[in-house]
Amino acid sequence: MIQEILKNHIAIAFKSVYQVDVDSQLIVLENTKPDFDGDYTFVVFAYLKTSKKNPEQTANDIGEFLVEHAKEVQSFNVIKGFLNIVVSEAYWLDFLQSNFQNTCYGLGAKTNQKILVEYSSPNTNKPLHLGHIRNNLLGFSVAEILKANGHEVYTCNLVNDRGIHICKSMLAWMKGSRETPISSGMKGDHLVGKYYVAFDKTYKEEIKSLMVEGKSEEFAEKNAPSILAAQQLLQKWEAGHEETVNIWKTMNGWVYEGFNVTYKKLGVKFDKFYYESNTYLLGKEIVQEGLDKGAFYQKEDGSVWIDLTADGLDHKLLLRGDGTSVYITQDIGTAELKYKDFACERSIYVVGNEQDYHFKVLQLICKKLNKSYAEGIYHLSYGMVELPHGKMKSREGTVVDADDLIDGMLQTAEETTKALGKTDGLAEKDLEVLYDTIGMGALKYFLLKVDPKKKMMFNPEESIDFQGNTGPFIQYTHARIKSILRNASNIDLSNVDTSKISLQKAEKELIFLAFQYAEVIKDAGREMSPGVVCNYVYEVAKSFSSFYHECPILKESNEEQKKLRLQICHMTAYIIKSGFTMLGIHVPERM
Repeated sequence: MIQEILKNHIAIAFKSVYQVDVDSQLIVLENTKPDFDGDYTFVVFAYLKTSKKNPEQTANDIGEFLVEHAKEVQSFNVIKGFLNIVVSEAYWLDFLQSNFQNTCYGLGAKTNQKILVEYSSPNTNKPLHLGHIRNNLLGFSVAEILKANGHEVYTCNLVNDRGIHICKSMLAWMKGSRETPISSGMKGDHLVGKYYVAFDKTYKEEIKSLMVEGKSEEFAEKNAPSILAAQQLLQKWEAGHEETVNIWKTMNGWVYEGFNVTYKKLGVKFDKFYYESNTYLLGKEIVQEGLDKGAFYQKEDGSVWIDLTADGLDHKLLLRGDGTSVYITQDIGTAELKYKDFACERSIYVVGNEQDYHFKVLQLICKKLNKSYAEGIYHLSYGMVELPHGKMKSREGTVVDADDLIDGMLQTAEETTKALGKTDGLAEKDLEVLYDTIGMGALKYFLLKVDPKKKMMFNPEESIDFQGNTGPFIQYTHARIKSILRNASNIDLSNVDTSKISLQKAEKELIFLAFQYAEVIKDAGREMSPGVVCNYVYEVAKSFSSFYHECPILKESNEEQKKLRLQICHMTAYIIKSGFTMLGIHVPERM
């Protein structure tokens, strides 16, 4: 890499000019700011005690040495204590010649690190919604980015298929007409979600009635008939009551069928599914183990707790007095099971930031139980997706349904594409694929380009735009490049006589951006942020747009220059496709 070459030369310069040893690994190079001439900038202020000269003199000394002794350096300029280094055209041309057809360029070498990424984690009492879409796309993309960094990556989905929230849907359904997806004509997960909303409506009415009778709100919430019945249903389920378990299996089966349809639309997949109904008992066993070892304590009502006040937290409930589990119980059991199945050094949980406290507690508990995998637990916390009218609430039915949103995106993609006249010459079957590619690309890119840690406002109208920082703009850029390459398919690009080439500014900028791809993949992996990839690929597409308008390609009269520009096209198309693949986004060949 040119950065390492430059660092070594700078270290040699200090030795030669000032007779001082400088560790090349400690030298920091930054990309030169766009307003200045240069590729990399070396800031000399930290080395003035070494040089015993002022900033400008020090920077000039180092720059002159580099130009004289490093063939990779073409020139330099000094702005105060900032040494801006211009890398030689020969280096960039050689880089392009060596990599424009390299279909693995930028990808990391294989490591020995095994990583498990858990994402989606839906509840079986409602369909997937907009928030779930961000979770699924983020989890899938992070896994792909980690794979691109050379790690051995597995994905899993912990389905929250038991608990009081599941019993709420069950209870409402049992009191209703007991309709099915077939009899109702509804997708299974939508049908079950309908009854979750119905339970909440009834529950709130009961709370109001009790409060009218003079009861406190707290008393009413704990003693409303519906919530008491749901708690009894949960106890019956954990006791293995046959009718209760059968209803639970039937309703969950409807939901799984619905989820699978949505997952297919989103293009996400999992290596393994875990179900809380299978892991909560293991969690209870580990809680007992911790109780026996004195890591936990038991109250008079039989409930089990852990004291985390010494760690800056509070007392955490692990098992209710009636013996039923809480979320943390199941997660303790699942963590143990996941390690037995995959033995991964790192276990990443893609879960919203509302659960930050929960995962601090989980890791602390596993550490106090001396679990070998405790250090590797990592909560990839992301911000919620908000709507113009506020936060989504499933129990109140104020969510943006995932299936409805996807269908709406495809419809918008079709309308926008037709309006822009980008459907000419395509068969109906190809058009359906194109609309899906654009619609899903717009949705995924819009949700992934934002830093995961930040909350975001969803605006579907902004996402499907063929201009600006959007998926369709980048997809259109890829299609344009592929059209150019099809028209130049008879030109041999294997050998270019670089002596007959004068590298233009727009050409160099695009080559320089392409050169950064490997570092971008590393950064995205370190930060576990698909947004790093999104915004880099956008910069590449934007740079190509400038290159396309400033530099004739097929009409270029200099044949060697034409070949060079076609090589740039090849590499740009590869980077867009490769980057978008990590995001789970398809790119069209024609558009």
